[in-house]
Amino acid sequence: MRPQVVAHRGASHELAEHTLSAYRAALDTGAGGLECDVRLTADGHLVCVHDRDLRRTAANRGVVSNMELADLSELDFAAWKNPWADLDDEAPDEDEDLRGVLTLRKLLETVADYDRRVEVAIETKHPTRYGGLVEKRLVEMLRDFGWDQAGAPVRIMSFSFTALQRVERLAPEVQLVQLFDKPNQWPMLRRVIGRDWTVGPGIKILRQHPRLRESLVRSGRDIHVWTVNKEKDLDVCLELGVKAVISDRPRFMLDLLDERFGGGE
Repeated sequence: MRPQVVAHRGASHELAEHTLSAYRAALDTGAGGLECDVRLTADGHLVCVHDRDLRRTAANRGVVSNMELADLSELDFAAWKNPWADLDDEAPDEDEDLRGVLTLRKLLETVADYDRRVEVAIETKHPTRYGGLVEKRLVEMLRDFGWDQAGAPVRIMSFSFTALQRVERLAPEVQLVQLFDKPNQWPMLRRVIGRDWTVGPGIKILRQHPRLRESLVRSGRDIHVWTVNKEKDLDVCLELGVKAVISDRPRFMLDLLDERFGGGE
């Protein structure tokens, strides 16, 4: 079975992660899904940011949960990816909206307006000072789009079992993905996660632990694997029959899959 290719934080190998520019590039290359991390700002907005603080992606000491959206909107979230861009006199001017902080609402609007079905895998980050408020606000937003029902083009992911339980209580039809990155977590998780939940192991532990791979296949659950950037890692995923590969390099993955399966996704 040909897996869905999900763009990890957008086309983040080439462009700055979590920017609208990276997501548009991923859409244009044909990715079947987009992955994002969400955090809650001090004034209650869900924004697509991975790290707790902004030192890596916006050259700022601020912490996302302590800042308001207006403050975040003043920052450049793309300069770190190509720090010498200002020296290129021939580079075209880029819309500042493509470089700034991206709200989850804007990302979902972009997907909703696209000319084909695209799915969104939303990861809630924990621990956070706001606890369950993150999931509450997230589900409220999904309801605004009518995406809290079965068949909606969204799924919620987290390393936090408790966070996914919250989503299940608030929106029982939304697809859930339990992420994990240590092989010894699986024996416990397989006993407690919901019957219909998807599992999301990291590619590193799949490479290193063949018995884990066997156990996941025997569980009969759908498997979504992160972060798959190399051909040999895609081969591991194909052997397991995974349903989705989450990659920084969606175009590269799509080209490899075209070679193996022919045609488009």
